[in-house]
Amino acid sequence: MTEVLDTYTVSAEQLKQYVARIQRLEEEKSNIAEDLKELYAEAKGNGYDIKTLKKIIQMLKKDRHKIEEEKMLLETYMDALGL
Repeated sequence: MTEVLDTYTVSAEQLKQYVARIQRLEEEKSNIAEDLKELYAEAKGNGYDIKTLKKIIQMLKKDRHKIEEEKMLLETYMDALGL
């Protein structure tokens, strides 16, 4: 009986730690999201197109080869459509 109770206590304590860590990270995520929102607004205020800026950020997350591949494919499709 004690063994089961000890296991439950340890699991409950571990669960509390996970919950606390998740809450802290969610708060940090919220703060970062607000910071990003303000930064995008600042960039927009300085004349930058936010949609294009976000596309560049997405592209920078990819490796150089993948970026070049996507650019070539986009150009091929645009040429095929006469754009």
